Amino acid sequence: MSSGLQRRRVGGGSNDEDDSAQSSITNGGNSRSSTTDPSPQPSYHAGGSAFEFSGGNRIAYDPRDLQDAAGEEAKGYLSFWNDNISYALRGCILIELALRKRIALVKDPNRRQVAPAERLVEVISDRQTGETLLDEALKLMRSQQDVERFSVNTWIDLMSGETWNVMKIGFQLKQVRERLLKGLVDKGVLRTEKRNFLLFDMATHPVSDMRVKESIITRAVSLLTSTTSAIPPSALDKEGIQCRVIRAVSLVCSAYCASVLDNAFDRLGFEEREAAFGRCEEILNEFIVWPFGGSSSTPFSPGGASSRPRRQQTSRIGMGSVGEVSGRESVLGLIQEAKKEAKDGDEDLSFELIAGVLEVLSKMDSLL
Repeated sequence: MSSGLQRRRVGGGSNDEDDSAQSSITNGGNSRSSTTDPSPQPSYHAGGSAFEFSGGNRIAYDPRDLQDAAGEEAKGYLSFWNDNISYALRGCILIELALRKRIALVKDPNRRQVAPAERLVEVISDRQTGETLLDEALKLMRSQQDVERFSVNTWIDLMSGETWNVMKIGFQLKQVRERLLKGLVDKGVLRTEKRNFLLFDMATHPVSDMRVKESIITRAVSLLTSTTSAIPPSALDKEGIQCRVIRAVSLVCSAYCASVLDNAFDRLGFEEREAAFGRCEEILNEFIVWPFGGSSSTPFSPGGASSRPRRQQTSRIGMGSVGEVSGRESVLGLIQEAKKEAKDGDEDLSFELIAGVLEVLSKMDSLL
């Protein structure tokens, strides 16, 4: 694990210039990162118009701005305090390139001696995808391949700007969120508005076409609440899309790791909500190893999935545990269907790369 990634997963700050963007299709939630911030804590004075810090300094604000900001999530905005999204987006770029068979892991018999996240990546086809961000990432990886091959973990770090090496700053993909948002505006999914947030006027992108948002939420909820081994059709993308099962898995796992899955479960009751989070964690455990579903036997996860720290476990205990997660048959059915999509079975190096990406994303909130 690189030092840059460790800093990002532990700290709450960000050095990525696109991390100030604050909107997406899916509603955001507060980050689940557990941190110890030594900075002075603010205290609010009722009836006043300032936050007072322990050092005696005050920051002026309009109380109406805080009320407006609190209600933004319900309108489709995403809090820019969430520091996980930009990092997860870089992982999703690698997943999409792998699904399109542009990149894969290096076929080396010794690669099994390290975790999937630490295995080397290579470009197997430099054919353009037609998507600007994907082609830009592919070009970066292809240009570096003849010099040095990097691991899955390292590529996500570099694309996020997480490096102390000034010679590798050029590998950062800049303004990813803003460029994605503008693309969605062009497609009519979002719209652009100017909003006053505290002391600044910022461009925001609330949802314009609610049908797209509802479709994504329905897919996630259907997958995580299914009680049968058969995958419900509503959990999958439309017919004709390749690798629909692994795309559905990547959707819920990356959303969960990026802390934007919470509001998708507003329609569920308490018990169903906790069970859905538990199901998502279980799915993530099974898909961060290779072959998929080998969490109980992999040497990189001693003792199986139960030994991995569960980000939701603490909150469940605090609010009242809901007992063992049901639906194991559904998870096993998901694993079987995902394996069918791998063209070369356990030797599909592109799918193996996806396991490495999900492993990196699963550790964003780990205490180091």
